[in-house]
Amino acid sequence: MSVIIIAEAGVNHNGDFDLACRLADIAKQAGADYVKFQTGIPEKVISCFAEQADYQKTNTGTEESQLDMVRKIMLRKEQFAPLKSYCDSIGIPFMSTPFDLESIEIVKTLGMDYMKIPSGEVTNLPYLRAVAKAGLPVIMSTGMCRLGEIDEALNVLVTGGIPLSQITLLHCNTEYPTPYIDVNLRAMITLKEAFGTRVGYSDHTPGIEIPVAAVAMGAEVIEKHFTIDKSLPGPDHLASLSPEELKRMVESIRHTEMALGSPEKFPSPSERKNMPIARKSIVAAVPIAKGDFFTAENLTVKRPGDGISPMLWDEVIGLRAPKDFMPDQQITIK
Repeated sequence: MSVIIIAEAGVNHNGDFDLACRLADIAKQAGADYVKFQTGIPEKVISCFAEQADYQKTNTGTEESQLDMVRKIMLRKEQFAPLKSYCDSIGIPFMSTPFDLESIEIVKTLGMDYMKIPSGEVTNLPYLRAVAKAGLPVIMSTGMCRLGEIDEALNVLVTGGIPLSQITLLHCNTEYPTPYIDVNLRAMITLKEAFGTRVGYSDHTPGIEIPVAAVAMGAEVIEKHFTIDKSLPGPDHLASLSPEELKRMVESIRHTEMALGSPEKFPSPSERKNMPIARKSIVAAVPIAKGDFFTAENLTVKRPGDGISPMLWDEVIGLRAPKDFMPDQQITIK
């Protein structure tokens, strides 16, 4: 099964429906498997006392409350059905992460393949129960989490009717952008070993190298933010890929998938023709007369490799030459 690549548009449409559709176009053109947005009713997600995260203050350049900031960049709940229809029309599957109980119900009606749990809701018991009740396969990001918290969340989901086989855990760091030193990509393997689920990686680092590395390590799902323009106002644009970078990431992941290939070690079809060219055969080092003994002094090894293999050196030494050999001529023993 191919790695599932989720192009995370998130709120990088800044509340503009037309821009959301353009982001869907970009994800489709890049070759992503899904385009994902975020569904939330700001007043049901954020209190009026919540401050912006430091990265949000830096990226937005304001000290306004988190609630006021989010109000400006969310689509209205009635816009998600037409956005889903637009994605269907261009042939890219739609996803949206719900951030509150009402939004879970909204996205459940849209016919998504997966329910996505963001990192911030892993410790939200009512939310987890509602996700389990929705009955869809789950992809859950695990930024900021300890193993015990993930275990508790999984227990809620499984108790609610979602089997482990339908849950994918994404290793994640919730700093935007994530410093490379804090990625801790090996923790993705720890998740797989600890819980036995499918695993993947939700990336917030600059560039595309770390998602590609995650695929090489066994990620089955990759999620990455992208934007139409990194200079747009908003909290996530600076930590997102440009359209060109998104396309390059998808291509790099697909190349990596092909290169991972099989655990079996054997000459590949493309290199077999080079075997006689690159390998060597036993040849005469000097003129050898018929009846002479083959010795380490009158034999050597040289390309091409379509004669007697040098691995049979010890078996050839001491035999008599069946005919005359000129220098560089491949040795025969009959």
